[in-house]
This record gives sequence, structure tokens and C-alpha cells, in this order.
Amino acid sequence: MPIAYLALGANLGDRAETLRRALTALPPAFRVEIVSPVYETAPMYVEAQPKFLNLVCRVSTGLLPHEALHALKLLETALGREITFRFGPRAIDLDILFYEDITLDTPDLTLPHPRLHERAFVLAPLNDIAPDLVHPRLGLTIKQLLDQLPPEARDQAQRADIPPLN
Repeated sequence: MPIAYLALGANLGDRAETLRRALTALPPAFRVEIVSPVYETAPMYVEAQPKFLNLVCRVSTGLLPHEALHALKLLETALGREITFRFGPRAIDLDILFYEDITLDTPDLTLPHPRLHERAFVLAPLNDIAPDLVHPRLGLTIKQLLDQLPPEARDQAQRADIPPLN
């Protein structure tokens, strides 16, 4: 079955419990194979909001990329996500980072995720589980992408002092 990497984030309510519930709800559409440690990060783009808890997981799925996106959006709604404004606070955010080595540009889905290379809150946990994964557009490993971030950006992602959620 195809392998995908998903980013999970939450900054409203009981953030750790929401991430735990999201991981538990991924099957059967997604088989969770490995889960990164949890990171606490300051929000990007819109800074006047609570900090996020973030993690990344590797999953296998029989769903095609657009089907996977649809399943994740339904799960977000079931877990209490309400649409507010771009980059605003959210109970849960589920993103597809990679789906195999597919590159895709459609109005509703871009693969790999178009901003993952600038986000320590994605690269740090992804580096924990797949440092040698190569970005199919950029030709660099996750470790290389993380190392390219300025130190102040890398410092924004700190491991949270909570037990593993897998």
C-alpha cells in the first residue's frame, strides 16, 4: 500500500487529547506505522493565538491522494474543527505532507505540501521519523531541509513534555 506522511496540529482545547483522538481515528482508512514525538511550537503567520502541539506520522493507505484529503477533512470536522480564517487557531489540523513521491498541483491539493520546507513544526518531527526522506521537488532530505532553516526558526519547535501519543 502507498506510504504517506501526515502532519497533525492543534492549538485549541485539550491539544494532546485531540491529537490522540485524531491518531486513534485514522484507521481503517490510514494504518499508522510510526508516530513522531510531540512538539510545542509558536504559531506562524498569525501570531496572536495559543501555541500548537504538532506531530508527524507515517501511514499506509489504500486511498488515492484526493480521497485521502477528503477523509482527513471529514475527520477534522468530526474532531471539532471549525472554519475560521487562514492560519487561525484550530482544534485540529490534518495535512498530507507527502504521498509516496508524487508531485501534484491541483486547486485543492498540492503534493508535497507546498510550505513544509519552511516550517520547523513539520520538519523537526518529520526528521525524527524520516530524516533521509527526499523531497521529490527539492531533491533534499528532511534533515537537510531542517538544517537549512535559520537557528531561530529551528528553535521555535521544542519537544513537548508529554508522553508519546502512539
